[in-house]
Amino acid sequence: MKNSGLKGALGALAVVGVALAAKKISERRKFMKGIFEEYDIKERNPFGFADKIRELDDEKYAELKEKFRNEFASKCCRKSSCCKTEA
Repeated sequence: MKNSGLKGALGALAVVGVALAAKKISERRKFMKGIFEEYDIKERNPFGFADKIRELDDEKYAELKEKFRNEFASKCCRKSSCCKTEA
């Protein structure tokens, strides 16, 4: 019975972790849904997305690439030089 307080604390920590993961998944899903709608991609699979990328001109492709870079690379870590790639 000594560890019952510890088990409760670990359980609460696990619930918070699951909630944070669900929030992050929801944010990414909203971002991808917005991209699919903006670029009029009907198929919701990687192949449909790749086909649409092949059809884009250079300007639209650069715009899309910058959106993904801003959404995903900036959130991976706090270091300023970690995920920054030279364009």
